[in-house]
Amino acid sequence: MAKHKIAWLPGDGVGADVMEAAKIVLDKVELDAEYIHGDIGWEFWRQEADPLPERTIKLLKETDCALFGAITSKPKEEAEDELVPELQGKGHIYSSPIVRLRQEFNLRTNLRPCKAYPGNPLNYRDDIDIVVFRENTEDLYAGIEFHPVPDKVREVLKSEHPKMKRFDNTSNDDMAMSLRILTRKGCQNIIRDAFEYAKKFDYKSVTVVEKPNVIRETSGLMVREARKIAKEYPGIELWETNIDAMCMWLVKNPQDYSVLATSNMFGDIVSDLCAQLVGGLGFACAGNIGDDYAVFEPTHGSAPKYAGKYRVNPIAMLLTTKMMLDWLGEIDKAESLEGAVAEVIKEGKVRTYDMGGTSSTLDVANTVAEKL
Repeated sequence: MAKHKIAWLPGDGVGADVMEAAKIVLDKVELDAEYIHGDIGWEFWRQEADPLPERTIKLLKETDCALFGAITSKPKEEAEDELVPELQGKGHIYSSPIVRLRQEFNLRTNLRPCKAYPGNPLNYRDDIDIVVFRENTEDLYAGIEFHPVPDKVREVLKSEHPKMKRFDNTSNDDMAMSLRILTRKGCQNIIRDAFEYAKKFDYKSVTVVEKPNVIRETSGLMVREARKIAKEYPGIELWETNIDAMCMWLVKNPQDYSVLATSNMFGDIVSDLCAQLVGGLGFACAGNIGDDYAVFEPTHGSAPKYAGKYRVNPIAMLLTTKMMLDWLGEIDKAESLEGAVAEVIKEGKVRTYDMGGTSSTLDVANTVAEKL
């Protein structure tokens, strides 16, 4: 029996291409694992009106973690138009399977390392080493939305908050509403995870990124909890900044920052900015981590026009694989893989088109494998 059971979720578009690259390096490091294919993605939405079938949920519950490729998501109307004819008009509503996975398995922490590897021509600077901790299950991404707004919801809000009066002349159908919900526990979890990581890897500061001067109650809760928890870590400074200012400072002085902690949507935004500072989404890895399960994914999209062409940069996927190895406790294999990736980047002989080269996805994977 294999030591590890890994759910293998290629997903859509180039997901299969980069997962093939991941399998090359996993085979080379001789990970003792069983890889079990799971159905997820746009084709299952089209054919079954469910991009994350229940059989896949069941599969994940029988594995240690999941490695995930890429997903296609489209707006509500487009998604319904692409259903097979017999499923159209039946009230099916598309929702992101990766968001559902995060909520279903309480993968509360989204961990996104953004590190500049020497020799990468796309680096903004070579001394960037930022890790983003993004709360993964709450905020606007919890999916509590209304359109049109129900009468009961509107009546309650109007009775409880005077600022609803300015919308008196707007009809229910002309109004859409999304609720931003942060819980004390959610705030505590993401802040504590960030401080524990900073302590473990000797980072000197944690920066909480919110907007409490305007979004007073939700962002205010996050900042207040951060201040309480920071007192438990006297060797690590707590910095506080607003999301808009953070974007500016990251462009101006990214080398000053190390660990960032924030809520779901702000984390989504700031982690893409950080990824671009170290080469773009072709270098952006992520782990969705809970207490008992984790799903690892590169943060790039499915890029359908490149599917099967092996054009895209697999380094994000290879670094994602490194994160999975760390989580599985295969520390030596993880360090070996990261070292091989860094060596290939530094040599600069094998580069995909985004780095100015002509190498394929599998060229990069095979070259990394040779270094292992």
